[in-house]
Amino acid sequence: MAATDLDTWFVREVLPLEAALMQFLRRSWRNRADVDDLCQEVYVRVYEAAQKEIPDPARPFVFAVARNLIINRVRREHIVPIETFGDLDALAIAADEPGPDRNAIAREELRRLQAALDRLPPRCREAVVLKKIEGLSRKEIAQRMNIGEDTVHRHLTEGRLALADLLYAGKPDPDWTI
Repeated sequence: MAATDLDTWFVREVLPLEAALMQFLRRSWRNRADVDDLCQEVYVRVYEAAQKEIPDPARPFVFAVARNLIINRVRREHIVPIETFGDLDALAIAADEPGPDRNAIAREELRRLQAALDRLPPRCREAVVLKKIEGLSRKEIAQRMNIGEDTVHRHLTEGRLALADLLYAGKPDPDWTI
């Protein structure tokens, strides 16, 4: 593909997503000073990937790149889990963030989810984490775990049902699908 065609595609399809992308990055990354750099890094990765093949549609691809970039940075920086902080108010959370009550509820929900995930069988847990946290497709999960897609489907189904039992006393959230 010619560079001008790629540039035209990028300006037409990717740049209009900047407001939504910046909002996503601000919500997802703890250090607001890094958000502009993260956005630029997303743009570079999207552009480089599009040199090989233009993703269609662009929006899900851009946000998948952003999500994966954040996941990689978290892994690389070895961020300390939120439970290790004694005083969360000392983190100076901005005024536009949810209040302390919502933060406490969210932390408790995360603890419950982590406890439920820890109770899943290891391969089932791995499949659920790859799907719901890393955002991989069933095919990608099958490749990464070196198993068939049918087995991935079975692990995801078992994981969903087990998590529903553990978190909702057997009443799965109808909007949550794997």
